[in-house]
Amino acid sequence: MRDGRNIGVVIPALDEQDAIGRVVDAIPKWVDDVVVVDNGSTDGTARVAAEHGARVVAEPRRGYGAACLAGVRSLSLGEASPDIVVFVDGDFSDDPREMDALVAPILDRGADLVIGSRVLGAREKGALSIQQRFGNALTCSLIRVLHGARYTDLGPFRAIRREALERLALDAAGLGWTVQMQVRAARRGLRIEEVPVTCRRRAAGKSKVSGTVRGVVGAGTTFLWVIFSEAFDAALERRTPSEQLSR
Repeated sequence: MRDGRNIGVVIPALDEQDAIGRVVDAIPKWVDDVVVVDNGSTDGTARVAAEHGARVVAEPRRGYGAACLAGVRSLSLGEASPDIVVFVDGDFSDDPREMDALVAPILDRGADLVIGSRVLGAREKGALSIQQRFGNALTCSLIRVLHGARYTDLGPFRAIRREALERLALDAAGLGWTVQMQVRAARRGLRIEEVPVTCRRRAAGKSKVSGTVRGVVGAGTTFLWVIFSEAFDAALERRTPSEQLSR
């Protein structure tokens, strides 16, 4: 608990047995509930996470968003529903010990969503690939043009007020989860902040996204689809009732 608020953490993980224990161990002690969502791992990710004290939930339906949604559902079934939900990846590229910087704007300044920006923070050499940096810049530029929100990053390390998360009604099952959250937060007029976070090279193995050409192309296509589909939905919402009836 932090300043009287329950804090829940969701860690989506796929084949991260060499890193997941370090991630769980680095979670601050004031966190009330830590859920690791095993998204179909073929290694010992679930076992290691449980050994290090996390509550493990299985989500066989593949997809980053599907794992995050499963984690959120599981948090609501815990001893106390969280006031704030924090998302962090299971590869130890982000430092969970910096979690205070993410929840502080919510507790102290009334923010609804706080994005941990790897662009604004310190980065180890090679932590963000050229493809990631380009994709981030392009996607953030499109979000600014189409949705009027200024972001520097789509980083997975983020905190959100539970009520705000429910308002967003996220349903992206794949990599579009982070983009959908940021776009819908802008559309719903949420109070959004970015804070710098440290970005390291992943603890072990190769990224499922930036580590392959297929992953990069797939992620880019997904991001564009989410951005433009949300823009289309926003345009429909702006139509007056008379315009809708005249179609």
